[in-house]
Amino acid sequence: MTGSLDLKQFIRSIPDFPKPGIMFRDITPLLANPRALREAVRQLAECFSGMAIDKIMAAEARGFIFAAPLAMELDAGFVPVRKHGKLPFDTRAYHYDLEYGSDTLEIHADALNAGDRVLMIDDLLATGGTVQACIQLAQQSEADVVGCGFLVELDFLRGRGQLGDRKVVSLIQYSDENP
Repeated sequence: MTGSLDLKQFIRSIPDFPKPGIMFRDITPLLANPRALREAVRQLAECFSGMAIDKIMAAEARGFIFAAPLAMELDAGFVPVRKHGKLPFDTRAYHYDLEYGSDTLEIHADALNAGDRVLMIDDLLATGGTVQACIQLAQQSEADVVGCGFLVELDFLRGRGQLGDRKVVSLIQYSDENP
């Protein structure tokens, strides 16, 4: 994705975090720069404009950073996806397995309506497990997930393959674990 600002220059690569052999892609320099953050939201909005999005869903916490301003840009509602026990009203839950353990994500039971056109947003696409769990939550409400957007994609982990034939956009791609 090209724009007036090279967003990749605002991503810091930290080797061996959180454990040896992992190259962590730190988005906090981008978040600290208002011009870069604004450009990331602008680029995502441009990619999904004209798709008649009703709701934008994002899993806590970093996905919220991009989803809320994007919802305003696309004139859509925002649906926060939270870990089990964090939402105060009746919820829908999806339990899924991770490489080392399991997790449960929830949305409010009334957050989506049947037929809503939903856009999933997150900061990072790796294996696709979290966004796939979010898609399952949306489908429980009979909503239609029409796209998925990410700031960063680690395409060597092939998470895109988990997302079906939906429109998938990532603004920054890394094709291997090196900077």
